[in-house]
Amino acid sequence: MLKPTICLLFPLLLKLASTAQIISNTPILTHKQVPILCYHQIRNWKAKDRQIDKDYIIPPAAFRAQMKMLADSGYHTILPDELYDYLITGKTLPSKPVMITFDDTNEDQYAVARPELAKYHFKAVYFIVTGHIGTHKWYMDHEQIKQLSDEGNMIGCHTLSHGNFKNLKGAAWETEVSLPKKQLEEITGKPVNYFAFPYGYWNVKGLPELYKRGFKAAFQLDQPRDLKYPIMTIRRIVACGYWNPETLDHHIKHDFGHPLKQL
Repeated sequence: MLKPTICLLFPLLLKLASTAQIISNTPILTHKQVPILCYHQIRNWKAKDRQIDKDYIIPPAAFRAQMKMLADSGYHTILPDELYDYLITGKTLPSKPVMITFDDTNEDQYAVARPELAKYHFKAVYFIVTGHIGTHKWYMDHEQIKQLSDEGNMIGCHTLSHGNFKNLKGAAWETEVSLPKKQLEEITGKPVNYFAFPYGYWNVKGLPELYKRGFKAAFQLDQPRDLKYPIMTIRRIVACGYWNPETLDHHIKHDFGHPLKQL
């Protein structure tokens, strides 16, 4: 006699469970978003570089000007642990917080960005593609990554081969995500709790896999956050190579929207 009732109630219970998940994310979604910048290559443009390439390639002089603007404007860099505590518990952040992130393991992030950040006592996050480490002069090696970590920067995971997250399945989760996480932990001697999606591509069905593999949060690019998994779809913007400091400041102030008032 109970079976029909259970069958009728089951969809409602599923809906309530889903709602509970979204409600539990209300603090995350109602907090104001923190501006997060994403950089890739830091080098002078070449004749072969297309306009779209210049989104991801910033000349050293432009990078220095952007960092100077951040310092002169009173921005304070934060790291993912601080952001996580703010989103989950509401812990206070410094005034005018900003996060600086670097993707892809490029050596110029060490050679050019590192001394410039140190000048202003800025800290940053380096999302490492472990398959790139030490394979060419334009990629960082183990020692450089360890030094960045030892100096107070955060090392995050950016997969083994920079493949599309949407295509991961089966054994690839271990190869592309779990093992790179473990390798970076061995290099740094610290937990690696944060992940960045190659190309910014992600899908909802893959997000629980990141939880399973011990990640606390993940970073995409500029797509809307997922309402069920906002902590796994934190937004960033690419700081384009052709932006002057004033343009970057405008995007920092206007590209991270307003907190959701209700769900």
